[in-house]
Amino acid sequence: MDEFHKQKTIPGNIEDTPLSTPLQIPEEIGPYKIDSLLEKGGMSILYLATHPETKEPVVVKVLEPKYLSRQDIVQRFIHESKMIALPEHPNIVKLYGHGEWEGGLYIAMEYIQGISLRQYLMRTPISIKRALEIVIDISYALCHLHTHGIIHRDLKPENVIITKEGQIKVIDFGIAQLLTEQPDPKAPAKQLIIGTPIYMSPEQRENPDTVAYPSDIYSLGIMTYELVLGKLCFGQIHLGLMPKGIKQILHKTLQLDPAARYQDIVDYIADITAYLESANFTEEAAGRGRLNELYEGMKRAQAVICGEKPPQWDELQIDIYTRNEGEISLPFYDFHTFDDQNYGIILGKCIDNQPEALFFTAVLHGMIRALFKSGPPNQEFITSLNQLLTQDDIKHNFSLVLLFIDKTKREFRFTSCGNCPLWIVHHAEQDKLEKIALDNPLLGADEASAYKEIALEWNPENTLALALSDDPDEMEGIIKKKPKEGQPFTVITVRPMGTIANKPQPEQEDQPA
Repeated sequence: MDEFHKQKTIPGNIEDTPLSTPLQIPEEIGPYKIDSLLEKGGMSILYLATHPETKEPVVVKVLEPKYLSRQDIVQRFIHESKMIALPEHPNIVKLYGHGEWEGGLYIAMEYIQGISLRQYLMRTPISIKRALEIVIDISYALCHLHTHGIIHRDLKPENVIITKEGQIKVIDFGIAQLLTEQPDPKAPAKQLIIGTPIYMSPEQRENPDTVAYPSDIYSLGIMTYELVLGKLCFGQIHLGLMPKGIKQILHKTLQLDPAARYQDIVDYIADITAYLESANFTEEAAGRGRLNELYEGMKRAQAVICGEKPPQWDELQIDIYTRNEGEISLPFYDFHTFDDQNYGIILGKCIDNQPEALFFTAVLHGMIRALFKSGPPNQEFITSLNQLLTQDDIKHNFSLVLLFIDKTKREFRFTSCGNCPLWIVHHAEQDKLEKIALDNPLLGADEASAYKEIALEWNPENTLALALSDDPDEMEGIIKKKPKEGQPFTVITVRPMGTIANKPQPEQEDQPA
């Protein structure tokens, strides 16, 4: 078994080597306008692009030029695009297009902001109920694939993304297979293992070209065990740790003989759903997940306060980048439009990181929305907000950044509370950072506080970045895609549509499909 786990697998059989030539970011790939580089891997390069019709962000995956001469890799790349093109389901990454361009081959896919299920398990408390809800969503995606005759063959936590809104997305179809496909008779007798050993069914280890649907169900069974357990198992399965109802389901799911397993994912969904609705679940889940359920409820409240997506404003691109997973009190943000020509963005955070800070943040959020209803923010906006807070006896202080953009005057106004500057990224000067700081007190500290505001001409060639940080080294790391390890942050960037910008990419957080 140890030797088996040391074998190379098809997804990783090409080492992550440097690019064969210095990377020049193209302006366009197919019909997609390229905005920035997302990631460089062993065989492919990922770019963030803009869809020509919807203006939504898109991930464009291209095959690294040095592998265009490798027919096996080229065929696998083409194969992946065909696999994604077959199904269309809310729990499966969406394909927008694929084809050839002057640099080789490309696949354009949905851009998914979120974290992998692996990361989610490593850092987020999870209740049994939420665990099984995730399992059901993955099962629905698998059901859709199987209905189209597709076997995923690499189902694992790394290939499931959980978005900020909690939606499940199954990704990576590089080694997926149509059930009707026949093994290549010219393939060598001794093949590399296809899949990931820990999640691989016994029959897939023996012969990956002849597996059927129960193989995917076996992989999902391992993931179900980990989700209910609340942590990664690294291949060590002890069903005695499972609630009785789940133990019975997993016992059937993880049979070594594929004929003894669930043959249809629909039956697996039915048994999981029946357990969730049973009295056994209520009894077995009692006391095991109450705190986790409370945590999940607070996370849902945070999502409501912050909203789901950046707004789509005419001629402006708004991006939100965050790595705050696991924190109870997160920064909140809000966006407002006035007369379709003036825009307001606000980013703030309670300086107390205790759980109750979320409720005080909700109160502040409501006050801001009420004030915004009276029209564009003026110089008295922050003063009025501060008076409302102090009169409400919340007794909590907030750091806050407010940016108001007037497109007709080509200017922006900025104010902040606490030591929170506005950052300007000058792209014409190699992404040079400029800090615009104001010496204003925290919000909610003193009813008599006065707040200064600054107005500047807006240069559409630059990016404006809002962040609750005054450290230039920290901001430079975020903007240049090299944030400090484990450092939490939230950054909102504003730039004209189509501007090439070096946008912040948190490591292992905002994950493209």
